[in-house]
Amino acid sequence: MVNGCCLTVASIDDVFVSFDVINETLRISNLNNLCQGDMVNIERAAKINNEVGGHLMSGHVMTTAKIHEINKSDNSYVLWLKIKDVDKMKYIFHKGFIGIDGISLTVGNIFERFFCIFLIPETLNRTTIGQKSLGYCTNIEVDSNTQVVVHTVERLLSLKKMLL
Repeated sequence: MVNGCCLTVASIDDVFVSFDVINETLRISNLNNLCQGDMVNIERAAKINNEVGGHLMSGHVMTTAKIHEINKSDNSYVLWLKIKDVDKMKYIFHKGFIGIDGISLTVGNIFERFFCIFLIPETLNRTTIGQKSLGYCTNIEVDSNTQVVVHTVERLLSLKKMLL
C-alpha cells in the first residue's frame, strides 16, 4: 500500500519502484497531489500466518479528509480532520478504527463532519503523519465490516418504511 492505496508493483529498477495507477484511484485519493520527493507511507501486503499488528486494512480508499487542527503538547498529539464527503461520516464511530494514509488508527471525538485521532510517539516515529501540516489532504479508509453493517441497517429501515 502507498499512503493507504492498494497498488501493485509494475516494476522495480534499483531503488525506484513503479506502480500502475488508474483514474479512479487518482480521483478518490491524495496520490494525484504527490510531488517528486514527497514522503509516503508504504506497507507490504500481509502474509497469511503472520501476526497482524493493528487493524486489518484493505487499501480501498473511500474518500479524503483535510487536517483541520493540530494540538500538540508534551504528552499528547491530536489531529482533527474534516472529511471531504459528509455522507461518509456515517461510517466513522467513536472508538472505531479508520485508515489514514494507510495507518490504522482509533477514532477519538466526532463533531459534525470533523473527527479526531490521538497519535502515540511510535506512530509519529514510524509514519509520515506527524510531518503533515494544516490543510494536508489524507486518504481515508473505513472498515469494510462497518460499511456492511451500516448498509444493511439502512436497507432494513428503508424496507420497514415501505411496509408501514
